[in-house]
Amino acid sequence: MPEERLQKILSRAGVTSRRKAETLMLEGRVTVNGKVAVELGTKADLDRDHIKVDGKLLRAPRRLRYIAFYKPDECVTTMSDPQGRRTVMDLVHGVHDRVFPVGRLDYHSEGLLLLTNDGEFANRITSAASHVAKTYVVKVNGYLTNEQEIEFRSGVPLKGRRTAPAELKLIRRADNPWYEVRIFEGRQNQVRLMFRRFGRMVEKLRRVRIGFLEIGPIKPGEWRELRPAEIARFRKLLKLDQESPSE
Repeated sequence: MPEERLQKILSRAGVTSRRKAETLMLEGRVTVNGKVAVELGTKADLDRDHIKVDGKLLRAPRRLRYIAFYKPDECVTTMSDPQGRRTVMDLVHGVHDRVFPVGRLDYHSEGLLLLTNDGEFANRITSAASHVAKTYVVKVNGYLTNEQEIEFRSGVPLKGRRTAPAELKLIRRADNPWYEVRIFEGRQNQVRLMFRRFGRMVEKLRRVRIGFLEIGPIKPGEWRELRPAEIARFRKLLKLDQESPSE
């Protein structure tokens, strides 16, 4: 493997984003072959060099894995849980490579979740700057008014910061109606908090699409590998094969 900037190596290995990798380097927490690497232009080869972060050796994944998983209800999107609750990793059986969740769905939310061991892919998917849409179907305990729908779409203040514009569509009329919501950022519990802003409680929430990828026929608790064409399409969408001028 040719030499790459350390920021890219750390990001691809799932340690952190490239920007935060620079902070780790400047803090003297990254070494290459025993020497502290503080120069942001430092390059290395993960297959050849011994790269450590906080004394822990980085290892290149045997192969890159990209998995679509249907997260069920009552399951946490973490590698482990101190409260002993079921995690997504408890359900992804037969994957012998270490993978991790891309972003998160909260405990009572379900639907499409990506898992991978490609850190740069994960960072791009979750970054608001990538503008990758996440689509949800949401059951709530009442209708929004026309004025509330307009405000929902234009963005609402949450924790001192306004959300980005969102798409909202009523898809099923009932005593407890269903809406389709499309957002381009991934703040924690964002969809639930947006409805709560208008006095509506979310009763069910399912993510059905990430970018172009739909949840498809897999059932809760099941998973499948992304197809080569899907991986290639994501790489194009995320501009993963295009280096920025600073790289």
